[in-house]
Amino acid sequence: MGAAALLRGPGSLLLRASPGCWCRCFWAASGETAAAAASPGSGARSPFDRQLKRKQKNWAALQPEPAKYDYLREEVGGRVADRVFDITRTFPLALDVGCGSGYIAQYLNKETVEKLFQVDMAENALKNTMETEIPTVSVVADEEFLPFKEDTFDLVVSSLSLHWVNDLPRAFRELAELEREGGFSPHISPFTDVTDLGHLLGRAGFNTLTVDTDEIQVNYPGMFEIMEDLKGMGESNCSWNRKPILHRETMLAAAAIYQEMYGSNDGSVPATFEIYYMIGWKFQESQARPAQRGSATVSFGDLAKINALI
Repeated sequence: MGAAALLRGPGSLLLRASPGCWCRCFWAASGETAAAAASPGSGARSPFDRQLKRKQKNWAALQPEPAKYDYLREEVGGRVADRVFDITRTFPLALDVGCGSGYIAQYLNKETVEKLFQVDMAENALKNTMETEIPTVSVVADEEFLPFKEDTFDLVVSSLSLHWVNDLPRAFRELAELEREGGFSPHISPFTDVTDLGHLLGRAGFNTLTVDTDEIQVNYPGMFEIMEDLKGMGESNCSWNRKPILHRETMLAAAAIYQEMYGSNDGSVPATFEIYYMIGWKFQESQARPAQRGSATVSFGDLAKINALI
């Protein structure tokens, strides 16, 4: 696997106990090594500066009131957990990719997930994970270079993280390799077409695919408040071709145009977050399969007579 390079060296081991659960935290590699490996340079194949994204997320996690900006991740984390609960089975070992402070884990229970690995590139986020009854292991690693062997996990989830990944097709392939039995469920907001995401999952080896979209609208006092919250979420732009400085006049003009075009009667402006929900399963022998062609014992023509047969 491509993550093998990140496993060189012993890394460091940290132990932290919290009420109702236990947690181990270790590094897959030093933060700078992972960031350097994940940020090969600008270009069409690597549009995002992963080292900058790591710094943004670490900065956001150290703010005095990080929970002030968690409302979107909290909401989507709950919706992810609801979809996991819809699957009537227990997953012995699960992985949360780009977990942040544990926005999904706080909603899960031991009856659904027996043990959870939480992975994030920002070590500061993992230092303040939310309380959960599930035994967890926290790993500092880049989502583009996951340090796990193939067929390790029974369930893989991800929420609001993969939209900053440079090579999404490869990331999906890695997640498919990591799974043992099924239940890959990324929940992201990428700038791509929803049909493309289904194709990517299929190419990565997932089947029985479900892809749908959802929208969450939040009203803000103005454009600057939206930008402040995005920064607090660690969602600032990290594209290589970003402009380092925006002039004050440009910002004021943009805010005025935003207010004029989208402002509500009460003076607020809406921001709509579009969430793409994807669920796919890795093939397993125990999976139900469609019957062979021609094996049906009742024709569609007989369906019209169903009432008479009953």
